[in-house]
Amino acid sequence: MSTTNVSSHHKITRPNLVAVGTIVWLSSELMFFAALFAMYFTTRAVQGPEVWGESTEVLNIPFAAFNTTILVLSSVTCQFGVFAAERFQARRTGSIFKFSTWGMREWFSLTFLMGGFFIAGQVYEYAHLVLEGLSLSTNAYSSVFYITTGFHGLHVTGGLIAFLIVLVRVAKARRFTQGQATTAIVVSYYWHFVDVVWIALFASIYLIK
Repeated sequence: MSTTNVSSHHKITRPNLVAVGTIVWLSSELMFFAALFAMYFTTRAVQGPEVWGESTEVLNIPFAAFNTTILVLSSVTCQFGVFAAERFQARRTGSIFKFSTWGMREWFSLTFLMGGFFIAGQVYEYAHLVLEGLSLSTNAYSSVFYITTGFHGLHVTGGLIAFLIVLVRVAKARRFTQGQATTAIVVSYYWHFVDVVWIALFASIYLIK
């Protein structure tokens, strides 16, 4: 009897290998973004505050702040999706207007839309900056701006693809399994990661002039 209890306890507390692997991979991604931050601040120190001051004048900080808010809130909706996945609720059980009955599919769909809005906002901002004369090759500031925010945008796009894959698999599956719940949780790790990185980028690029 005691052997069975120990075995069951071991199965419950043993770390999920997929989750552990994802955390290790995100650690390498953290080093990648740390290198981008180092490039940004090194270039800023070399170029001097004059170049940075002139270039940052064309930034639309209120719009960027709004776009950032959307991305941060998408982390909240993503986490609600995780809560639903943990209780193995794939779909809503009531009206679509009653959020308390939403399942993982509804919360992740909303997160996908909010992430898509963020990317669309970033594309709009790029177009605005190019019209203002700040393109990738204008100066050192514009180069590091587009490189850092562009790589982050690619990571957000990767997260959107991951959400889409999860949603399609859940829609095709007959029942919601432990493996699908684990996948949803792992995707949430990645999404929270890119959100935290963007908060740091927003503070460094838009607020620290």
